[in-house]
Formats: sequence, C-alpha cells, structure tokens
Amino acid sequence: MPAAAHGAPANEQPWGGILLEKHTVHAVEIPEHEHREFCLHLQLRGEPKLEWWSEGKNKIEETFAGSLILLTPGTRDRLRWEGTSDRLILSMDSNLLRRITEEMGSGGEVEFRNQWALRDGALQHALLEMAREAGEGWRLGGLYADLLGMNLATLLLRRHAAWPVTLPAKDGALALPKLRRAMEYITENLHRDLRLEEIAAELGTSSFYFARQFRESLKLSPYQYLLEQRIVRAKELLKNRALSVQQVAYETGWNSPVNFGRAFRQRTGQTPGAWRSS
Repeated sequence: MPAAAHGAPANEQPWGGILLEKHTVHAVEIPEHEHREFCLHLQLRGEPKLEWWSEGKNKIEETFAGSLILLTPGTRDRLRWEGTSDRLILSMDSNLLRRITEEMGSGGEVEFRNQWALRDGALQHALLEMAREAGEGWRLGGLYADLLGMNLATLLLRRHAAWPVTLPAKDGALALPKLRRAMEYITENLHRDLRLEEIAAELGTSSFYFARQFRESLKLSPYQYLLEQRIVRAKELLKNRALSVQQVAYETGWNSPVNFGRAFRQRTGQTPGAWRSS
C-alpha cells in the first residue's frame, strides 16, 4: 500500500491467499502503481472525491460509506483522493479464485473487469464480517474463517465476473458413510482449530462441495455442527469439578476462556460456571 495510507500492522491471518487490512487514506495523489493480486476496497467512513487514471481512462467518482472498488491483477492506475477515508482493503491471490472456480466445475480462468464505483450489499456484509472476526482475534477459529473466505470468493465469481459463474445444481446430501466419517472426524478433533480443507481431504472431496453437501445433509454448516459438538463436550467436562472452566475451554477448542464463556452463554443462557452450579 502506498505511504499515504496507514493502519495497524497486519496480524497473522488464518486465510490462505487472502490478506485483509484496515487503513486510513488521507487527501493525496498516489503515483501510478500495479496491482499484482485482486484488490477489493470497502469505504467505511468519509466521502472524499476520487479521481482515477487507468487503461487510458480518467474519471472522478463520488464516494460514500459502503463504496467498493474492485481491481484485477495487472491493473496499473494513478489515484487522487480529495479527502480522508477509512477503508478495508482486501488482497486475494488469483490462484484462490481459480481453485474455487475449478471446484464449481466452471473451468479455471474467469475474467473480471475493474469497477471503481461498485455497490453490493452482500459483498459489503461479507467484508464487514471478515473484519469483525479479525478484530476479535479470530475467536471463532479457522473453520469459520475458511467459510467466510469461500463465501467472499463465491460472491465475486457469481456477481462480478465478466461472465458470472453459476453455481452447479444442488449435489444432494453426502452419502451416509461419508457423512458419518465427517461427523466422526469433527468430533474427534474438537480440541483443535479445524480447517475446512482438512475435513474435505479426509473425505476425498473439495472444500466447496463438502461444505455444500454437509449443509444439505444436516441443514447446518460444518462450523455450526462443530460449535454444537463443542458445547455438548463442554457440558460433559463441566460435570467434572476437578477441571477448571479455563481447562474446559481449551479442551473443547476455544482459544480463550472469554470466547468460550461468550459462546456457551449464547447457546445455553448461562455462563459455564452458572451451568456447572445448577
């Protein structure tokens, strides 16, 4: 990012091929530069005018909170901001989109067009949810982060490819042996930060199809099922008063007792300590 923008340094993030950062961009002209990856901006605050030069074109855009910019790899542009704005800036490796496109059965190469004044409520919501999770230190773990990343990539492919990629017809539920193995694998690894690709590999399928077929089978996403099983296991462990609430939290895969307590209360109406006492 050019020196005109600043923000907190990026912490280690759970996504492969995605980097999400929050920046404040001041009134400045940014010299011509090249984007090596997909670049997606979401404006959070401010209404500065934006003037851009790219591909022999020049235009001034009116911006506002919720404005989006989508730029493709290889884009060269020059920008001038006439005021200050807070922004989420997401970079995505084109290989990630190519892999998901292949998993969707639409070939590997998809063409996008640059968009300097994009409006898309679903895309905005997806970015804000990713930022919220990042701001809370990935408290919901890698599996939820994987699903957020896949959701964002799928939105881009379906809604903003030059020739939108259509989702394949419903694949139906997982075959019973595969569903049972998936449920067993999740249950056996409640104490770990499970990843979507890891579970799919256990079944010999892709992340995209596993997530769809699992939801079709149980009417729950893999993450929702994982969360339910963690609560069930936590209740079993809380009956053992020799274990502290902190120990129970780590034994059931939460990265902190605070996150465990919040999730437990949301689903039972009680804190772990109160549930144990009752």
